[in-house]
Amino acid sequence: MSDDPASVLVVEDEADLADLYAAWLGGEYDVRTAYGGHEAIEQLSEEIDVILLDRRMPGLSGDEVLVAVRDRGIDARVAMVTAVEPDFDIVEMGFDDYLVKPVTRENLVDTVESLLRRSEYDTGVQELYAVASKKAVLESEKGQAALEESDEYAELQERYDELQSDLDTQMEEFSEHDEFEQAFKQFDKGDPSEDDDEDDELDFGL
Repeated sequence: MSDDPASVLVVEDEADLADLYAAWLGGEYDVRTAYGGHEAIEQLSEEIDVILLDRRMPGLSGDEVLVAVRDRGIDARVAMVTAVEPDFDIVEMGFDDYLVKPVTRENLVDTVESLLRRSEYDTGVQELYAVASKKAVLESEKGQAALEESDEYAELQERYDELQSDLDTQMEEFSEHDEFEQAFKQFDKGDPSEDDDEDDELDFGL
């Protein structure tokens, strides 16, 4: 793992706000700023670890920048940081987290740290986190009746349940594998005599 600080791209058309975010994060990360969508496109590269992306920008919106990020195969975690209240259209968007302005320094720093941790996981776990983030933001912004009437939310819930089930299955398999390895190590360390072989068989629990 590189000792270089993680790279964060702040995309925000309000220059004062972009510079404030950069100041909040600058002590820990290599922070770059783009004061609009077109400038963000010019700065996209594989070196970027996290993108903090405003949605409503003149010229090229954050939604369009997000599409470009994913179309180019850039493996960065993306958080929308925006005054646009989330609607059910976010279900199909390829971001990892969604923050509604105004955001605090603690909120922003915690989000970047969380996104960087997610980068260490496999794609299935990353998707689970992204889906869970969408669920959480919709549940905080929408009433129960609206959630129940939404086909998009129903699909999101179904996908969440599928990913959670897959993760539970993987964890069970890892647990069984770990138990087998521990039993094998215990068996390997032993030195049973030939006379006791039949009486001292080890139960692996299989």
